[in-house]
Amino acid sequence: MPTGNSTEADAETDRDRDRDPQAVRRHRTLFRAAARRKNPRLRRTDITVTDEKTVRRAVKAAALGNAMEWFDFGIYSYLAVTIGDVFFPSGNDTVRLLSSLATFAVAFLVRPLGSLFFGPLGDRVGRKRVLALTMILMAVGTFAIGLIPSYATIGFWAPVLLICFRMLQGFSTGGEYGGAATFIAEYAPDKRRGFFGSFLEFGTLAGYVGAAGLVTVMTATLGGDTMGDWGWRIPFLAAGPLGLVGLYLRLKLEDTPAFQKLEEENGSGEHVTSETTELKQIFVTHWSRLALCVVLAGAYGITDYMLLSYMPTYLTDQLDYDDTHGLLILIGTMALLMAVITFVGRLNDRIGRKPLLMAGMGGFFLLSVPAFWLLKQGSAAAVAGGMLMLGLPLVCLLGTMSAALPALFPTHVRYGSLSIGYNLSTSLFGGTTPLVITGLISATGSDMVPAFYTMAAALVGIVAVACMKETARQPLEGSPPSVATKEEAAEMVNSAAPEPKF
Repeated sequence: MPTGNSTEADAETDRDRDRDPQAVRRHRTLFRAAARRKNPRLRRTDITVTDEKTVRRAVKAAALGNAMEWFDFGIYSYLAVTIGDVFFPSGNDTVRLLSSLATFAVAFLVRPLGSLFFGPLGDRVGRKRVLALTMILMAVGTFAIGLIPSYATIGFWAPVLLICFRMLQGFSTGGEYGGAATFIAEYAPDKRRGFFGSFLEFGTLAGYVGAAGLVTVMTATLGGDTMGDWGWRIPFLAAGPLGLVGLYLRLKLEDTPAFQKLEEENGSGEHVTSETTELKQIFVTHWSRLALCVVLAGAYGITDYMLLSYMPTYLTDQLDYDDTHGLLILIGTMALLMAVITFVGRLNDRIGRKPLLMAGMGGFFLLSVPAFWLLKQGSAAAVAGGMLMLGLPLVCLLGTMSAALPALFPTHVRYGSLSIGYNLSTSLFGGTTPLVITGLISATGSDMVPAFYTMAAALVGIVAVACMKETARQPLEGSPPSVATKEEAAEMVNSAAPEPKF
């Protein structure tokens, strides 16, 4: 990254002095010239001045795709019991539910394959093109599930087709979050990356709220029998029109300024990599960053899926709580999180990513047991209080993670590294959370298992946050500085100019 600061050149000279002090003394001018060549003076053309309207359009396009993704997965989560009844043979209710949740987890098991395909592709051909492709595949997979006949109609082929289309969903989603987070991070100015990045998870919550709201209204309107017969299909079929809207928004945008700069460098022979070379760089050169991404995303994914995906099933199956009331309380909790998430984004721009991430992980570690104790009391007030206690630390993670994770990697491998790390973690930990918790409850007989599982994830997350570097208000590695105004760019150039020596 060009800095334009003579301090960089001085530091480079100091490092050379440590290696060979006599050579530096003999050829001081030569060594300083070499250092300045590595760190040339910052020029106005090195700085990206963002256009507010373009940034907001980019954020809308990325956030809508994320909302669509979580609308799809939310629908499946909230209809897990119904899907178990429709697509699996009659028998033990617990086995049916486990079969349904296992099919939910199947999509997450193929996500790493999708990330291995779409991630490096996004680094080579562009963020925009790959995000358009993932949007199409995601919409097709969800829409198709709404058309599958039931087990009573076609028998064995019903769960087979369900698994196939869930795998298509998972494969396409493997390139969605990493691309969307990269897209927003590379469009946003450095000092507002947390704010704009928070809209990505605003889309997550909007997708969940839309899914939960639609299921709740339809269940209350149609009744359980009608929902089991055909009503469950409507939310899945709604993915078709939503996908077309998201595709339209994404195709209207140009690629990110950072990727356009990368393309210019590729034209001059810099950063030209094949898929094999990029994968080698990710797993060999950047393995420590990848490991940190996996751990951070894993702790975040477990807490996220526990509250937003598994909670309705937990309230209904373990606590015998009315499913409609549970969904309404969850919708209210998520609506509250949506109201504050952009403030969390602004806050992490101001005070840093690490304090907010540490607050979220620490909150889950300290509040999980009291929150689940409240949930077990069964009253509407207690359930709402328990969900709120879990929602507040979650919003600290939601509003910060989408700005923190892209900053772990340099531009030329950012899409691929983030997609692989995030989806590997989500597949191993996040997506399997409902299945693992249900199985542990069945094995132990304790309905406090979700609290202990969440605490363990939060403890690992605390360690990971302690190991990461602070990246707030700093340029993305391998990308030019990004500012909101020309005046800010001029100020940056002037501040980076070396002071004259007399």
